[in-house]
Amino acid sequence: MVAQLWKGRFQKELDEKVNDFNSSIRFDARMYRQDIQGSIAHATMLGEQQIIEPSESQTIVAGLKEILADLENGQLEIDETAEDIHMFIETELTKRLGQTGKRLHTARSRNDQVALDLRFYLKEEVETLIALMQELSTTFCQVAKENTETVMSGYTHLQRAQPITFAHHLMAYVQMFLRDIERLRETQKRLDVMPLGSGALAGTTYPINRGRVAEILGFAQVTQNSLDGVSDRDFCLELNSDLAILMMHLSRFCEEVILWCSWEFKFVELDDAYATGSSMMPQKKNPDITELIRGKTGRVVGNLVTLLTMMKGLPLAYNKDMQEDKEAIFDTVDTVKLCVSTLTPMVATMKVLKENMYQAAAKGFINATDCADYLVKKGLPFREAYQVTGEIVAFCIEQEQTLETLPLADYQKFHPTFAQDIYQAIDLVECVNQRQVIGGPAKIQVEVQIKEALEKL
Repeated sequence: MVAQLWKGRFQKELDEKVNDFNSSIRFDARMYRQDIQGSIAHATMLGEQQIIEPSESQTIVAGLKEILADLENGQLEIDETAEDIHMFIETELTKRLGQTGKRLHTARSRNDQVALDLRFYLKEEVETLIALMQELSTTFCQVAKENTETVMSGYTHLQRAQPITFAHHLMAYVQMFLRDIERLRETQKRLDVMPLGSGALAGTTYPINRGRVAEILGFAQVTQNSLDGVSDRDFCLELNSDLAILMMHLSRFCEEVILWCSWEFKFVELDDAYATGSSMMPQKKNPDITELIRGKTGRVVGNLVTLLTMMKGLPLAYNKDMQEDKEAIFDTVDTVKLCVSTLTPMVATMKVLKENMYQAAAKGFINATDCADYLVKKGLPFREAYQVTGEIVAFCIEQEQTLETLPLADYQKFHPTFAQDIYQAIDLVECVNQRQVIGGPAKIQVEVQIKEALEKL
């Protein structure tokens, strides 16, 4: 067991089981690089401020760089019996530098150190998440470009409703993803605040230069209250909230892919590399990837509840409960990265069954609104046109006809206004392309949506 550096007050060894329970090294070890970079910045500032001898500062910085290099090239392994990554790095530094290594922790507490490491780590992870979402969004736009004339039914209540295109449907998700990216960028701003210098809770009497540390580490500003600096985990809550919303968006799309892959829909077919078979039923091709993403959404939402529940009753300032933040937020980040990076190539390689989409749209009376609009343009009030069209649809169902196949003579039984041009008005492609309002499904409008989304990305 690595010796605890806080033992001065204690006269007995910590129980081994309690040490294991108390330890966080197994999950905070991933922050070793941020911890060392933070310590290098801190040691540099201590030397510049003459709080420790500049020569000692330089020795400490060199020692920390050696430890980082040794960890990254495999010459040094993280000791899993250490209490946490902060204690491991400091202990290793002291082993190598002796008394000089012990000067590193001057004017610093583990409370503000861990707050720094976590912010620093998540700040970098957000960049990765944004890049992954940009790639996913771009892939959706590329598939949409190929399907601006692929007519399908838009749904409400999972009932066929009105004609749109597959491109229009995909671009609805791109709008969600753009909001996800925007939320991540906003969170990134609040992550970009450096807490080091807050001490345990009340700062320090040493003449430290917090701004200089922030400058070295690339933070935009420093925290403005030392109590808040060590006890704030809003950035974890906000990031997990952003990612829970993001995963909800992915889950909605995955639910649709699952439906579209079924024989009842058969709108898309996944590439063999992104589907699995059954151990018993040889005909099966299962959309397991999308089902897993749908399932993992609950995991991310659960982590948000964990963080909120952990924080809701904590008095200021730091409490050991807050050690639970890392497993939850790390799991969330890992889960989202895995899901997005898997979904992107799946979408890029899936086959769109355009004819099946069109045939399903043709059988759904999704041009009924256009039929009513036809009558309105001929002078009927909308409510009267709506009633007439509803009667026609009921008649078509009874006669096993569609609006496209119903003879003109039958149309005119319901209202004399109908003429030959009704068939053009209810043509599915025409129905789509007449919807040229901003944000609508007309080809010209969807092309604008794609162009503007790609510019934002």
